Amino acid sequence: MSDENKPQGDPAVEAELAGVPDELLEQEADKLGDALNRLREDLDAAKQEVLYAKAETQNVRRRLEKDIADTRAYAATGFARDILPVSDNLARALDALSTELREDERLKSFIAGIEATAREIDKVFGLHGISRIAAKGLPLDPNQHQAMLEVPSADAEPGTVLQELQAGYMIKDRLLRPAMVAVAKKPD
Repeated sequence: MSDENKPQGDPAVEAELAGVPDELLEQEADKLGDALNRLREDLDAAKQEVLYAKAETQNVRRRLEKDIADTRAYAATGFARDILPVSDNLARALDALSTELREDERLKSFIAGIEATAREIDKVFGLHGISRIAAKGLPLDPNQHQAMLEVPSADAEPGTVLQELQAGYMIKDRLLRPAMVAVAKKPD
């Protein structure tokens, strides 16, 4: 190393290095340069690992936020499945009432109470994102309908839902219970 390339700085260090051969100084400088390069590579690798860790943490946070949102959105699923038969029974009770019974003055307030209860259940279902699946007159959708029987029909296209045996329900975008239906088939 020529004198002009030697580091300038602390006079005490320069005095100590004055007796050291240039070749040895160059070797030490190369070693220090190699060590510095390794440290830079290690630093770059550590930075990359930190970026990956941050990305993974962000992904985990997003997944947890989605899980929490799904839990909130679908928390009523178990309860809704349990209350659907109650709604079915109320609907059956109302359907079973003849015109004669509906017009009986002694039963009008009782029937009005049953109808109000059915409306209230429908309102609560709506508040929790529970909706009835449309079925009658539509083509069979295996994602929402469960065909229970086939009925020969000359009037309806084969695969069309003719009758709803039991109402089906969705909770938001998930199937809660399929509609059980009778489907048209070609007459024999």
